[in-house]
Amino acid sequence: MRQSIDVHDLGGRPLIVGAGIAGLMTALHLAPEPVLILSKARLGEEASSAWAQGGLAASLGPDDSSDLHLADTLAAGDGLCDAQIAEKVVRAAPAAVEALAGFGVRFDKAADGTLLFGLEAAHRRRRIVHAGGDATGREIMRTLISAVRRTPSITVLEGIEVRRLLVDDGAVSGVLGVGSSGPVLFTTGRVVIATGGIGGLFHDTTNPSGSFGQGLALAARAGAEFADLEFVQFHPTALDGHDRPMRLVSEAVRGEGAILIDETGRRFLEAVPGAELASRDVVARAVAAHLAKGHRVFLDAREKPGAAFAARFPAIAAACHARGIDPSREPIPVRPAAHYHMGGIAVDINGQSSVPGLWACGEVACTGLHGANRLASNSLTEAAVFSRWVAESVGGATMRSSLQPVSVPVPCAADPATLRCVVSRVLGAVRDGEALLDAIPLLLSLADRQGPASDPAAIALMIAVSALMRKESRGAHFRSDYPCRSERARHARLTLDQAFEAGRGLIPEPALASARSA
Repeated sequence: MRQSIDVHDLGGRPLIVGAGIAGLMTALHLAPEPVLILSKARLGEEASSAWAQGGLAASLGPDDSSDLHLADTLAAGDGLCDAQIAEKVVRAAPAAVEALAGFGVRFDKAADGTLLFGLEAAHRRRRIVHAGGDATGREIMRTLISAVRRTPSITVLEGIEVRRLLVDDGAVSGVLGVGSSGPVLFTTGRVVIATGGIGGLFHDTTNPSGSFGQGLALAARAGAEFADLEFVQFHPTALDGHDRPMRLVSEAVRGEGAILIDETGRRFLEAVPGAELASRDVVARAVAAHLAKGHRVFLDAREKPGAAFAARFPAIAAACHARGIDPSREPIPVRPAAHYHMGGIAVDINGQSSVPGLWACGEVACTGLHGANRLASNSLTEAAVFSRWVAESVGGATMRSSLQPVSVPVPCAADPATLRCVVSRVLGAVRDGEALLDAIPLLLSLADRQGPASDPAAIALMIAVSALMRKESRGAHFRSDYPCRSERARHARLTLDQAFEAGRGLIPEPALASARSA
């Protein structure tokens, strides 16, 4: 529908959509150039960054090197990492940690003042830098918010939900949002999307329920190209219970020696190479398979870290105690949950998308670092490293004149609630072609409508089409009907229009008609 819209011409000033670590650091690196940040919630609320228990992976230890970090990253990515991008990121990681410390982040240190390093799955060295134990994300966000608040070149508008990007002659020309006083349009030719992931599309997730791919939808409706959308990482150890979203039980707990057992006390992963510290996709599928057989699964930390659990993992301990569980005395019930999206808006080394004037940073972007399966704690590192590169690119971009529309349609607020069951069923840790084909007509129909489920359905449709087209099992994408890995590694590139075209081509006309009437 069309409403009276409050228009603000930013004069080409950069605009950042999203206020997690990626968005805040990009704004800080842009200083002293004036920049506007739009946040749907108050700073620090509803951002996945604040929930991050792990830290930043960086080769800062005396027994470590960027070459080792690179090798671990490439191995986890299962043939789909961009090796040149990965090498640049791991070499820049130590400087990114230093930059965060410069903003005021207090990383955990030993008594002698040296950094403490944690170990997580698929890392051959202890290289995870933490802050506040298992509250790294919260500590970084607290520090960055403070830095943003005292930086005069950064303006923050909270309570603005961005609904659409405006595109003029193939390039970004503005951002349409809705706030408490109604629709508002900001005209600018430089926009950075830093909105996080897609966990809120799933019933079981460790992400805030409000993170369900809104940034992807903005880029999709603007015509951007996406990469490797089918790769969704499921964390094997989310705290099993009734709460949604689910509380994460960090991989660092397993790094400190905790093991996975079932209700009989059997360590069912003992024979798996790497056991509890195998790659996340392997552990998540093993846990899911054990649950499917009727077992329960627990993380047993009674021996390691044992009595030191609460001191080492205060936030996890508090979450467990709130549910009547003492991790030092009893096992923690766990199950897999949607955790991180390796796919996203296809970007280059500068974070630039296929749409002129549009950049992406953080989980919403697909940079080529993670490949088919993110190496633990490389995500915060990626956000910290790319935020500087994005800022340099945005700052050096030519400012274009922007569109001044009289009126534009304002889409309704998005809501993925009606999709969560189907998304959870067909796009979980194990997929199969028949289920994907069954889901596509409904997703296609909803994505083509104008309603609350339209944008979430568009993203789910793109993921489903990508998952159907990848007839192999690789990294976090596992097809029960194609359980083997192809000899040739390939990337999946897709736009929303191509997903619509592919979806319609896959579906017989009677099925399409039935979906439209559903």
